[in-house]
Amino acid sequence: MATNRLEILTQMVRQDPSNTFARYGLAMEHSNGGDLAKAVEEFETLLRQDENYAAAYFHGGQALEKLGKIAEARDMYEKGIEAATRKGDAHTRAEIEAALNLLPL
Repeated sequence: MATNRLEILTQMVRQDPSNTFARYGLAMEHSNGGDLAKAVEEFETLLRQDENYAAAYFHGGQALEKLGKIAEARDMYEKGIEAATRKGDAHTRAEIEAALNLLPL
């Protein structure tokens, strides 16, 4: 039996790999726990399943930044702006644009 959020979310994703909400939660749990490489892996898997999951671009980009992968973060943010625009999600688009603007040149 699962005893923590990470285990619960991992089981949920195993049972239904197409559950984007559970995969997003799993990615966030890895990120919050400091396993940024695993978080990025989960965000990327999620975005292959749903290229319009705008929040995943924001948090995936942040994880990439923390890993020092600035060029990859920039790419993630740019794709996120496109996705948020497609969805009409002005709030998430503004957050991603702000993060992109803070990246070093």
